[in-house]
Amino acid sequence: MVQQYRATTMGTKGMVTTPHYLASQAAMAILQKGGNAIEAAIAAASTIAVVYPHMNSIGGDNFWLIYNARKNELKGLNSSGRSGEKVTIDFYKKLGFSKIPSRGAVAANTVPGAVAGWGEAYKYGTSEMEGSLAWSDLLEQAITYAKEGFPVTPSQEYWTQVNLDEKDKEFRDLGRFEEFSRVFLKDGKPYEMGDIMVQEDLANTLSDISKNGAAYLYNSELTERIIKDLQKHGGLLTVEDFKQHTSDWVEPISVPYRDYVAYNLPPNTQGMASLSILNILNHIELRQMEEGSSTYYHILVEAVKHAFMDRDQYLTDPEFSDIPIKELLSSERGLVFAEKIKEHHLASELALLDVKGDTVWFGIVDEEGNAVSFIQSIYHEFGSGFIPKGTGILLQNRGSFFSLDEKHVNALTPKKRTFHTLNPAMLLKDGKPAIVYGTMGGEGQPQTQAMLVTRMVDYGMSVQAAIEAPRFLYGRTWGASSNSLKLEGRIEETVRRELEGLGHEVEVLADYTDTMGHAGAIFIDGKTNVKFGGADPRGDGMAIGY
Repeated sequence: MVQQYRATTMGTKGMVTTPHYLASQAAMAILQKGGNAIEAAIAAASTIAVVYPHMNSIGGDNFWLIYNARKNELKGLNSSGRSGEKVTIDFYKKLGFSKIPSRGAVAANTVPGAVAGWGEAYKYGTSEMEGSLAWSDLLEQAITYAKEGFPVTPSQEYWTQVNLDEKDKEFRDLGRFEEFSRVFLKDGKPYEMGDIMVQEDLANTLSDISKNGAAYLYNSELTERIIKDLQKHGGLLTVEDFKQHTSDWVEPISVPYRDYVAYNLPPNTQGMASLSILNILNHIELRQMEEGSSTYYHILVEAVKHAFMDRDQYLTDPEFSDIPIKELLSSERGLVFAEKIKEHHLASELALLDVKGDTVWFGIVDEEGNAVSFIQSIYHEFGSGFIPKGTGILLQNRGSFFSLDEKHVNALTPKKRTFHTLNPAMLLKDGKPAIVYGTMGGEGQPQTQAMLVTRMVDYGMSVQAAIEAPRFLYGRTWGASSNSLKLEGRIEETVRRELEGLGHEVEVLADYTDTMGHAGAIFIDGKTNVKFGGADPRGDGMAIGY
């Protein structure tokens, strides 16, 4: 039995879980004012973009799963940005690049969709869910924290220090960017835990967006200032790229899992991989094996490998490639992969995986039963590291994931959305939300989602216990030449030895490492309507109910 250190949070009306306590409080304040789940989500998203800047920003992307209790419908919103009209493979190759740089102005080659996502969701919440609060109300706390300051978390201090490593020019050394140094450093060094950090430029930008609406970021003098400085430093995005951005409502994809139906977002997100894992596990009787045993971990890791094999072959912008989602998520395909796992017993090989990805996920359920599963990101810590002068907007480097190989499924093309690791999730039972869940962590998102679901559904663990339980992460980190199965140190040595005996290259990490991501979940009891919320001790989050 897993030791649970934090209590599961409970509430009869509303529930919020985010990876930063100030964002949780901002969302809860909106719920208690009578706002709905979407309005609370915008408050949380804008606040966390200020107080957790190493993990997300208004210069990033977001994705939404929204359950409308009045209409009994689940909707998906894809607010990821597309590459610019002038962004081409030839441009990078003429500069001598074999891959897109991870940092700097040329890494910021996709339009930031986050703010547009807030605006689109707000319109839906107002028209279809009888939202009652003004747009400006939702950004109020974010503006206050940017203007008056907030206490820096240990996570921000640590990741700022890591990203000042001058020996790693490709991924680190962010101190070389003038605006980054001015905003995120103090006398050339990271803010320390508990220091008050003020972001005046960001406060002004958010104030303008609050007064003028989400579209202000995409078609105003602010847009022109962003582009002018970006292009001055070699960037490719144009004012027209921002003007033409659209956030798209999409039909969620799903697979059955036990007595539930698991939902996620379609490509360009890796939601197909998260669902594929569950589709495979649906054909394996997990309850017959012990949770936390070597068999449990081995089967989940092998399911991950098969799901990622399909993902890496097909996943890209569906506007540019035909992706056979129905076939990939069919019960028949899940059964084939499950049988292979049962037959072969030992660890299989898979192409190298990069486990990078810094993100925030959060979930919200309101009194009426509306639910939001939301994720927002800038890709690497601090994204591109590039901040257009005077704006305070840290631009993402999500477009650096495009391939410069013309034959690659995710090849760079103008006006294209890249393969996106972000994927918010939800389990419905009898047509209503039962578990709202997700995590940060790039490649780790589908893996952690599978552990959360199996632990809650198959083993009956509480939300908080499932989040706290030891986790694994399959993949490689920067500079590594091979994949490894990373295990938290709390996993017993006998289990580690057995996994090595099954052919896994095991690497032991700290007991509660944030390499495993910051997960969260809300379970809704269908009989009592009590909402059970959990937050990850690996992060700075909090679950709050009322």
